Amino acid sequence: MSDSTLRDYYAARADEYDDWYLRRGRYSHGPDADSTWQTELDAAGAWLESLPLRGDIVELAAGTGWWSPLLARRGELSLYDANSQPLVIANDRLADLGLSATIEVRDAWAKPDRAVDAVFMGFWLSHVPRARLADFLALCRAWLKPGGTLALIDSRLDPQSSATNHPTPSDDLSKRRLNDGREFTITKIYWTPVEMEAALAAAGFVAAEVQQTPRFFILGRATAAI
Repeated sequence: MSDSTLRDYYAARADEYDDWYLRRGRYSHGPDADSTWQTELDAAGAWLESLPLRGDIVELAAGTGWWSPLLARRGELSLYDANSQPLVIANDRLADLGLSATIEVRDAWAKPDRAVDAVFMGFWLSHVPRARLADFLALCRAWLKPGGTLALIDSRLDPQSSATNHPTPSDDLSKRRLNDGREFTITKIYWTPVEMEAALAAAGFVAAEVQQTPRFFILGRATAAI
């Protein structure tokens, strides 16, 4: 699956992406499932807020910036995405809260231009093909100062995570439909905590801890080796 397909999908999805977080429209699975989703989403936010994120913080593949306000309150945030469309929404989200960040169209695979204190990714590593995971985590390590923090939130496989009209993912691929009917097939890998901890250790991180909420999310943190 090409990088351009993924970029095209998220550019086209920008205006409806937050429907997924908010369980609106096609993403609502009824009161019980939606309540569980909200509880776990809140828990993910509380977990992220508990981490030692400070100083120069980079958010890769930031999309519409759902997590960006939390990060912007913790340090000097640089918010990057490969598409301009979701960054417009991210900028408005921050501005509405009186927050700011350096916002730039920049692919997650671009080489680091400096060493920073923390890197965060929300729902991005699941789009990194298995054969490229080691290379991407090496890039994350290159972003970080020794002792810096890497944090990630990503998806568990659950039939009520995605839209009601999305087919069940298989073979590390997921077919996605937009509100206007367009379809895209993208890479979507549901990493297990064991897989991710091993990959982080192999990439030069220490103290890797990857946990999961009961149904929907994995939450990972690691420290760049000194």
